[in-house]
Amino acid sequence: MAETDRLQRYLEDELGECRNEDLQRRLAELDELESVLNEETISHDIETLSALGNETRYRLVRLLVEADEELCVCEITPLVDVSDSGVSHAFSRLVGAGIVTKRKDGRWRKYEATPKAVALLTVLDGSR
Repeated sequence: MAETDRLQRYLEDELGECRNEDLQRRLAELDELESVLNEETISHDIETLSALGNETRYRLVRLLVEADEELCVCEITPLVDVSDSGVSHAFSRLVGAGIVTKRKDGRWRKYEATPKAVALLTVLDGSR
């Protein structure tokens, strides 16, 4: 009840007056808007963003996006100041988040940025 009282006061300020139908229409619009907050989507998005929230993982994704091709882990490891196990762990997290794909080619592991990674870094680049 307190939430609708506050919303009613807000609508009165915005509209000059607030009839019951104004309040009901706005409540319906807010209910519809709330549907974008489903747990599965939020969980997935947070996993994606948190996968980039580490310097090593971000550097690896940045390298792959800039390379614009698949790279062998043996080509990537010398470019970052991280142990082989650290690189492996970072890639595991990135693959799990759908930001990087992994392919085995005999004894070699090759990684490539996904379109999701390209889109995320493009947005970051455009925000500077």
